[in-house]
Amino acid sequence: MATQPAPSVQQPTKKPLIRRFGHDKSQRIRHIVQGLFLLLNGWLGIQFYLWARFYERGGAGFSVSRPAGVEGWLPIAGLMNTKYLLLTGRVPAIHPAAMYLFIGFMLMSILLKKAFCSWLCPVGTFSEFLWRIGHRFFGRNLRLPKWFDIPLRSLKYILLALFVAVIGVMSAEALDGFMQTPYGLLVDVKMMNFFRDMGITAAVVIGLLILLSTLVQNFWCRYLCPYGALMGLASLLSPVKIRRDEQSCIDCSKCSKACPAGLAVDQLVQIRTVECTACMACVSVCPAQDALQFALPPRKAPTAAARWQFRSMTPLAVTAVLAYIFFGVVLLARATNHWQTNLPEQVYMHLVPRANQLTHPGM
Repeated sequence: MATQPAPSVQQPTKKPLIRRFGHDKSQRIRHIVQGLFLLLNGWLGIQFYLWARFYERGGAGFSVSRPAGVEGWLPIAGLMNTKYLLLTGRVPAIHPAAMYLFIGFMLMSILLKKAFCSWLCPVGTFSEFLWRIGHRFFGRNLRLPKWFDIPLRSLKYILLALFVAVIGVMSAEALDGFMQTPYGLLVDVKMMNFFRDMGITAAVVIGLLILLSTLVQNFWCRYLCPYGALMGLASLLSPVKIRRDEQSCIDCSKCSKACPAGLAVDQLVQIRTVECTACMACVSVCPAQDALQFALPPRKAPTAAARWQFRSMTPLAVTAVLAYIFFGVVLLARATNHWQTNLPEQVYMHLVPRANQLTHPGM
């Protein structure tokens, strides 16, 4: 009896590769933006230190104006003042720049996913620097198993919920009263002094975070940052997302391997998750033309070029939108005289030297 030949297994047809027309510059541009914003924050920090030292010395030495931009490091004050604005319709007198910058950074997330985290945030920039150093030194970064990674990611949302719960029950009078206390007036100085006069426990904790951030990509941002958690929730509203064109994609999986958040970019049509920071690392390694882009929803068209025409966000366009929002809120605050905290010099002369003695009004 003749043996029937075994049925052949049909191999999937390999898609032809249409190489990208030009060299991707998204990461170079993003790193330039990160560097410039880091320099800006460094300049603000130096100016704020000199300002504080003038009052700590009783008015002796070099006098500089207080840089209101340092209030961008006060997200809790920004959240409190934003609620005050919503309840009263009035811009708070104390730390108004914190509110304007908070609103600006949230607007960035609503429009461009968590682009603030990967393009502007100094902590995010430092975190990225650390894991890249770890990758170069050890040859790889650790990826925590899903059974541990997913519960650990909930920590930043728990921290966010605690802050929101406390601020959520505060009335407009309570919010204003807190800001008018000596602690509220000098919360920025208290923050600076935390790092200037760091104790052993705080130094050990920060050292541990630096070590973990070297071993695990974006450890702080991924697991512990409540500010990033809030921006991630806001980013769910973003019309611009990482989107994959299934017809142009050649299923090489390079995008997923490049994603710092470990997202399965090659298996999805669009990335909706709150973990996407719009860093465009996946886009930068994609070899196929029009296969992957940071874009608005595509048009209905027979060709990829037509589907994504005027829909994709180039890195220069992302930079322009971020700059427009950032400088826009700063100019608006300045034009309406709501940028600086205008306190008499005598108040700072009295309180700044005693900043370390000021305690939280709830304690």
